[in-house]
Amino acid sequence: MPDPFRSKHLLYRLPEAGDSDFFLAIQTDPVAFRNSNPQLARPQSTPDAQEHRKAYEEALLGVVICLPAPDTSSQPVPIGCIHLAPLSPKRAHHRCSNIGVNILQPYQGQGYGSEAINWILDWAFETAGLHRVGIECFEYNYGARKLYERLGFKVEGVLREKWWHAGRFWDDIQLGMLDRDWKELRSGATKTT
Repeated sequence: MPDPFRSKHLLYRLPEAGDSDFFLAIQTDPVAFRNSNPQLARPQSTPDAQEHRKAYEEALLGVVICLPAPDTSSQPVPIGCIHLAPLSPKRAHHRCSNIGVNILQPYQGQGYGSEAINWILDWAFETAGLHRVGIECFEYNYGARKLYERLGFKVEGVLREKWWHAGRFWDDIQLGMLDRDWKELRSGATKTT
């Protein structure tokens, strides 16, 4: 039986106490921050990074994305994080969650985000038995929308002019995938994990 916390090129582990510098690196990347966080842009601090890490600990599943160690004397290299939002006890019967994902700048554009999203979709539908997984992006994050649609997410809605950025308002694009969409995608392609 394959390791459920590995995919072709990546491993996935829980956040650890020693991950403060890693989560601070995620929070202090100004481009990544503006592409994934609607908060008012301001310098981020260690307490901000700790709060971000705490959200991963409270998630339905929150993991650090790592490249395997290059040799036996090294540790895996954290390159990003991905999570499924927690299910509210009063809404858990709906079996829906949303993905949040961040990849450090030097590792973007190399397919790691796609691999991690496919891995967490497999976990969501096969292991957690979810019915729907959502993901969203800001209108100005063209690359994210293109990636999510390529992975099989469908645009389900647009919240018009919800976010202020770079001197104007931008839409919030809501995308989703149902378990039957995922099954159809997996039946027509080789599984990615």
